[in-house]
Amino acid sequence: MTGISKSFPGIRALSEVDLDVAAGEVHAVVGENGAGKSTLMKVLAGVYQPDEGTIELEGAAVRLADPIEARRRGIGMVYQELNLVPDLTVAENILLGSTPSRLGIVDRRALREQARAVLDELDARIHTDDLVGSLTVSQQQIVEIAKVYAARPKIVVLDEPTSSLSEHETQALFRIIGRMTDAGIAVIYISHRLREVLDISQRVTVLRDGRLVETRSTSGISAAEMIRLMVGRDLTEVFPKTEVEIGDVVLDVRGLTRSGEFDDISLTVRSGEILGLAGLVGAGRTEVARAIFGLDDADAGTIEVDGTAVRIRGPRDAVRAGIAYVPEDRKRDGIVPQLSIKDNISLSVLDRVSVGGWIRPGAERALARQKAEELSVSPPAIAPRIDTLSGGNQQKVVFAKWLATGPRVLILDEPTRGVDVGAKADIHTIIGELAAQGTAIILISSELPEVLAVSDRIVVLHEGRIAAELPRGAAEHEVMHAATGEVSS
Repeated sequence: MTGISKSFPGIRALSEVDLDVAAGEVHAVVGENGAGKSTLMKVLAGVYQPDEGTIELEGAAVRLADPIEARRRGIGMVYQELNLVPDLTVAENILLGSTPSRLGIVDRRALREQARAVLDELDARIHTDDLVGSLTVSQQQIVEIAKVYAARPKIVVLDEPTSSLSEHETQALFRIIGRMTDAGIAVIYISHRLREVLDISQRVTVLRDGRLVETRSTSGISAAEMIRLMVGRDLTEVFPKTEVEIGDVVLDVRGLTRSGEFDDISLTVRSGEILGLAGLVGAGRTEVARAIFGLDDADAGTIEVDGTAVRIRGPRDAVRAGIAYVPEDRKRDGIVPQLSIKDNISLSVLDRVSVGGWIRPGAERALARQKAEELSVSPPAIAPRIDTLSGGNQQKVVFAKWLATGPRVLILDEPTRGVDVGAKADIHTIIGELAAQGTAIILISSELPEVLAVSDRIVVLHEGRIAAELPRGAAEHEVMHAATGEVSS
């Protein structure tokens, strides 16, 4: 790709960007949200037509008029938001659009055999007859990759492929990427996780504000240098830790159980404390959080807030008890994309900005403006639809919505998932400020360095049970031993 430029009304998304990728190479593309990564990849995938610039595949100039043409030319795209049909089987999803048939009737045997062959090539241990909707996120990610791989691509673009995966699942994905590159496939890897970029890629291209900053060998660049190139300034810490005095117990959970998901979970969180909840995907972390917040019913157990037993039958009870929850999937559970920033912020406290069931516009605007300013939401205006914001700013609005309730306990489920390194540092500064104000915080993250850097204690789950409780300063291998059910030596 040479001299690629692309503009939208009022925005120059790309300006003369160059990118070259070799067969069998993993080439990372990094940059803050809004740097132009997704736009560049959509040009490559035929979704957008460039205003200027050329694209060559194997030395020949091509025009990728649409995604169908891009796929025909051997370009496969795996988006961060998976594009699967949950009510179809693994095999049906993998061969969707090229389903084998006889006389117009699906050949089920051939379907399974062809899908199995693709999964075997990727060394993926997933049953072809399982419904995709019943799989874990990591398994769905592998099915999405298998679907692209089945078309025998020359180039595969992976957009934030590990944003919902733990360290363990990430290593399994890396093995699959290795099999693709061994087969001569060029892999373009987009990620905010810079340690992964250093581990998996041979070269990295840095974008900032729609322009190419630099392309380097990953053997000659550090994460700190990548951050400086991405944001144009030094960030001494991606996960800043605020030192605060830890006070009395705020949340006390005893024997919390939900059949088939988690069993006998007991934990405490103190004022000003950040309790890290670690474990592999599927260990029960999100399920425990949802039960504490009342999204799912617990079969047994008790919850106390500030020494008072509370009965939580739903989120309304949890909010009244002083508990707030920033969910893992902000697009599905955290925001209403069609509503404005103002409307999203006020959703959790409508009783405070209304009288007799009628919203007071002035009170609603004042509350939204105050919270948006406190959390440095950009742009500072509160009228635009929330889906016009970057991922990091959408996440800040989700924070603002729940901080408006004045919670005593704040549960954060993957709070920096899919946000750039600058927004990640901003969010952790906010978390530190909340802890300093005495908020008790539970932090769930699949990014182990995040848990280790900011937690005062770490509770590790394995298959729905507490496997270990570790102090601040615990080593990464200690957490992984407990998360995988092994006994640390």
